[in-house]
Amino acid sequence: MKSTSTCPKCGCKRIIRVPDNAHRYLANSISMTKLLTVERVPVTRYVCSGCGYVENYVESRAGLSRLEEFFGKE
Repeated sequence: MKSTSTCPKCGCKRIIRVPDNAHRYLANSISMTKLLTVERVPVTRYVCSGCGYVENYVESRAGLSRLEEFFGKE
């Protein structure tokens, strides 16, 4: 959706870009211990206004590097 401006699920072209909010956490599923030790990484959401499908993207290379340093590579 980020590059095509089209929902891959329903084909809708009404995509809403939701920038990260400074008050949100890195991710809901990460424990508080990890949240307190990792530097915050902004995530931008792209939401289809037709079906509600959501994609999340880390917008910066620096953010991706921080995640790799903290969580490692698979």
